[in-house]
Amino acid sequence: MVLDGGLATELEARGHDIDDALWSARLLIDEPEAIRRLHLDYLEAGADCIVSASYQASLPGFVRQGSSEAAAERALRRSVELALAARDEFWATPENRAGRQRPLVAASIGPYGAFLADGSEYSGDYDLDAAGLADFHRRRLGLLALCGADLLACETIPSAIEARVLVGLIEEIPGCRTWVSFSCRDGQRICDGARLAAIAAEIAASPRVIAVGVNCTAPRHIGTLISAVRGVTVKPIVAYPNSGETWDAESMQWLASDRAPAALTAAAEWIERGARIVGGCCCTGPGEIRDLRRRLLPRMTHARVPPARPG
Repeated sequence: MVLDGGLATELEARGHDIDDALWSARLLIDEPEAIRRLHLDYLEAGADCIVSASYQASLPGFVRQGSSEAAAERALRRSVELALAARDEFWATPENRAGRQRPLVAASIGPYGAFLADGSEYSGDYDLDAAGLADFHRRRLGLLALCGADLLACETIPSAIEARVLVGLIEEIPGCRTWVSFSCRDGQRICDGARLAAIAAEIAASPRVIAVGVNCTAPRHIGTLISAVRGVTVKPIVAYPNSGETWDAESMQWLASDRAPAALTAAAEWIERGARIVGGCCCTGPGEIRDLRRRLLPRMTHARVPPARPG
């Protein structure tokens, strides 16, 4: 399967102001049509799965910015509604169905560090223990699980403790399924220093986890990280790196580092190593996803991820 690419960075590239602690989630209130249009652009570029604009969206995050609890809940639901509307519009056109599986919609569950907006989704250095993390995630996760998405995407998770908490909460929701993808500091360790192979083996043991892997990590690390995951599970591996730039939490922007002209050029190698769900993250856009699908099409079987609709 081909995933979509970056959401917030692409919206910013299109001229939308996301200079805010809510980041792209701000547009759920201010400019929801821009989000729906971008979802549709990714589907037209060849994405088999689009991820909702709820990564940075949280109830305390919206309330902190002045929203009521009711308005915050509506914004969270809207994130999935926009993705579903784009998927339904795309699938209603017969030409779009030729040779394609019906695209999936994944509801994004970002880490606690995304709410903090201090860069800690790339360190896992939190001020909460497991109980505090469960309190933070429980209500949002339960709400998003019931909005009609096909599955949840717990993504850019920097902390082994947080991953365990999320999977535990998902196991409390009947019928809920997820993939879990980690942000990693190098070719072996997630951002808090835990070995990816160890936490991936633990997380993949849950029947609610349908895929495990990495995202928002520099492309140069993806191949060895996939191999580490493949060594501990036979479940599908998900891989969607960023462009190779580095996030500067102080200036709240991506800084050029080892970015290559095409960040996803090694995708064929990632598939050889065992990845089955591939896409892009920050600083990738519909152009990269279109090129990715074109290059991977001879390898694709159009196999579905196992049924994963939350109950």
